[in-house]
Amino acid sequence: MADWNPALYTRFEDERTRPAAELLARVPLAAPRLAVDLGCGPGNSTALIAARYPDAAVIGLDTSPAMLESARARLPGLTFGLADAAAWTPERAPDLIYANAVLQWLPDHASLLPRLFGLLAPGGVLAVQMPDNLAEPTHRLMREVAASGPWAAAIGDPAVAGRLGRMLEPAAYYDLLAPHAAAVDVWRTAYHHPMADAAAIVEWVSATGLRPFLDPLDADGKAAFLAAYGRAIDAAYPARSDGRRLLAFPRMFIVARKAP
Repeated sequence: MADWNPALYTRFEDERTRPAAELLARVPLAAPRLAVDLGCGPGNSTALIAARYPDAAVIGLDTSPAMLESARARLPGLTFGLADAAAWTPERAPDLIYANAVLQWLPDHASLLPRLFGLLAPGGVLAVQMPDNLAEPTHRLMREVAASGPWAAAIGDPAVAGRLGRMLEPAAYYDLLAPHAAAVDVWRTAYHHPMADAAAIVEWVSATGLRPFLDPLDADGKAAFLAAYGRAIDAAYPARSDGRRLLAFPRMFIVARKAP
């Protein structure tokens, strides 16, 4: 995929940071020495970690040079670097591996999450938050529009572009980690975000879930796809009593603690 757009991503920063803060609030660590923000994006989640643990060494890692540039500008006193969560191995074992809204992009969670958990120092914590919205109208309509227009050949299999089959059920994540952990906490929360209009919903997902559908298209193809998708979103999210649209956004959370 093309590189991320930090400016587009941060237009809904308050809404994106809320689950990051709620994930961090459930981390049962008093004073970690090393905390790694895996998939740090523009540094909004890294800032939360640094504020809670001012005495820790905090490192932000991402695959996007643009996101890392934004994070360094936001937090010049911290360390940021390029790394792929699928293959990353730390130089020393972290006390906290914090992965907010990143692992949903990667396949083979049955191997990935136990591998990341195994990288922790004794007593360390793996904290994960993932959007769990592939069945929501926003993402279902991405796949339907992708399969039904002149752009279908360029996009390819909508299930692949839409990352179907990557997320597991909450109980499956528990079963993966519980045999190796002192404690595992798994929960799912559905946020309901008031949005100004259907165009705002399209703008939100254009920074994230729509990217694999839009990246293969030329400028005209992108415009046509977005117009068709926007009409579908407008019908799927009717105006509420105040004229706004309510965007349901389920997210899955996992906090697993290693034995001391």
